[in-house]
Amino acid sequence: MIETGNIINALSKVIDPISGQNLIEKNMVRDLSIDGNNIQFTLELTTMNTPSKSELNFACMEAIQKIYPNANVHVHMMGKNPNAAAPENSSSVPQIKNIIAVASGKGGVGKSTVAVNLALGLKRTGAKVGLIDADLYGPSIPTMLGLQGEKPKVQDVYGKPKIVPLEAYGLPVMSLGFIIEPEQAVVLRGPRLAAIIKQFFQDTIWTDLDYLVVDLPPGTGDVQLTLVQTVPVTGVVLVTTPQEVAVADAVKAMNMFLLPSVNVPILGVVENMSWFTPKELPNNKYYLFGEGGGKKMVDLSDSVLLGQIPLIQGIREAGDEGKPAVVTDDVDLQKYFLTVAQNTIQQVAKRNEGKNPTKIVQIKT
Repeated sequence: MIETGNIINALSKVIDPISGQNLIEKNMVRDLSIDGNNIQFTLELTTMNTPSKSELNFACMEAIQKIYPNANVHVHMMGKNPNAAAPENSSSVPQIKNIIAVASGKGGVGKSTVAVNLALGLKRTGAKVGLIDADLYGPSIPTMLGLQGEKPKVQDVYGKPKIVPLEAYGLPVMSLGFIIEPEQAVVLRGPRLAAIIKQFFQDTIWTDLDYLVVDLPPGTGDVQLTLVQTVPVTGVVLVTTPQEVAVADAVKAMNMFLLPSVNVPILGVVENMSWFTPKELPNNKYYLFGEGGGKKMVDLSDSVLLGQIPLIQGIREAGDEGKPAVVTDDVDLQKYFLTVAQNTIQQVAKRNEGKNPTKIVQIKT
């Protein structure tokens, strides 16, 4: 006699090719019925464009017939919304609800520090969050998260190798820094850069996420273009310092995302190094880089100021020690980034309510 529990146990060994989770863990099995030797169920897919769909079907049949060789297995596959028309440029990562790019016009403004603490701040709210270090020439996130020297595993999913992200503080993370040696120079031309970015999305096992934060390199180069050609980016967080030279370069980064052919909304601006506060004089503010840069970017981008981050020694020390400000016990360090995270959540919700989903940029030749 075929028992329901044994079927569920068998299907728990079958892996979803997109998320890397098993079918039971992902709650993908619907309407399981058993009639003698006939076993029938529906497999609810995130999208009917799921890669290896036929392999998934055979994997279910094989898993069940290992314990019940005479069983007749019927698998019906359907998308989560079977009545909806498939988008013309469906995302390769449909299990990720929002992709947030963190961008700057120039280096040295603390973009990676903001990206790491934004991701951890979003996670503190109870959201499911991942992080991609797309700053391929200067991958610093492994250091900031204490993952130096760690290497990601590769998992075979229906004959295709998939990368399993590393994890820090409950955050799945992918970076070129996990693949190359710390002292190795990154000498890559455009096509190779593009291939790595695509791998980070298409050949990496990302579980269901509310937010995936992408730390971009400074400027408006191949990585930025590949990103918007690979996945639909929900919006951009711009990082600048108050000084005019940083704002001038940040404007160029902003204008790239606002090009009609790209059309990625600006969620808001983070002004980093807004003032200097010595630890022994916590109430003093010294505006070493001037004032007003963040407000100027807000006006130019028609967005909001997500937060101002002061130049505090503890923030730098936390990043160097692999324990970012948000996960320290210092409430004074945490509060600035938690404000940025809360404001980002509000702006993502507002963006999703008021604008159509971002489309993947199509290159026409």
